[in-house]
Amino acid sequence: MNFTHPESLLFWATLIFIILLFLLSKFAWKPILSAVKQREDSINNALDAAEEARKQMANLKADNERLLAEARAERDAMLKEAKELKDKIVAEAKDEAHREGQKLIEQAKQTIEAEKKVAVAQLKSQVASLSIEIAEKVMKTELSDEKKQTALIDEYLKGATLN
Repeated sequence: MNFTHPESLLFWATLIFIILLFLLSKFAWKPILSAVKQREDSINNALDAAEEARKQMANLKADNERLLAEARAERDAMLKEAKELKDKIVAEAKDEAHREGQKLIEQAKQTIEAEKKVAVAQLKSQVASLSIEIAEKVMKTELSDEKKQTALIDEYLKGATLN
């Protein structure tokens, strides 16, 4: 065996290469391909899981935005309802205060009118009493003198007509 010839070297190199290729395909190629396939499958699974997670995150974000919008709308509705209720209560309170004020004014007017009538009646009574006292004093003064009494009787008799 002469390894110095290029043909024999080529022969042996080809033979060793074929044997090595046979051994690699028999013992190493399947496990290497299997490992590569497993790796490829795990990468594909990880990519699918990442895509699914991204979709779920997008769905969650959309759900969160929707829930947030609903919460804002509900809050706005509650605020509007509370404002309307407040306005209604204030308006009712104003109306009630106005009615109570009118009622008090009317009662005050009635009280004033009643007191006015009482005062007028008292004033009339006092005027009548004073008038009677004055008339009494005038009559006493007028009737104290006999001449004046006679003149007064004559005057009344002239004014009176007999039927």
